[in-house]
Amino acid sequence: MRIISTVCVFIMCLSLLGCSKGSQINGRSIKTANRSVSKIKDRLPTEQRIEFEVSFWTMRDALKDRDEFLDAVDGKTPDELIALGKEVFQERKNAGFEKYNEYTSWDQMIAQFTQERIDQGKKHKKSTSERDGSNPTIMYKF
Repeated sequence: MRIISTVCVFIMCLSLLGCSKGSQINGRSIKTANRSVSKIKDRLPTEQRIEFEVSFWTMRDALKDRDEFLDAVDGKTPDELIALGKEVFQERKNAGFEKYNEYTSWDQMIAQFTQERIDQGKKHKKSTSERDGSNPTIMYKF
């Protein structure tokens, strides 16, 4: 009997996973939206990650009302969200939004953010000290 109940639970879990919208944003709450964006971002190709993130936060910045924002992003795929982000960028740039004046286009802004991310990665690499080279192990002699 115990085996049957375990198998039933396993089958139910598999069916729920199969029916989930793994490549769409879950907009039930801010917490679930952030969680699904994080999971989707991890599965995207490297060149699309930053554009996806910037689109999400551009939408969040443009739509201050939480419910309006969640309705706008709920069920969106990465490509749909990026398209929305580009639209919002262009609308706000045309309206004279101060933060976007330094960029000539969406692509230039994404390229600059990508370069900043690369530079941050270089800055935060762990530096090695002289002691590390002379004593590569952590074994201490007493």
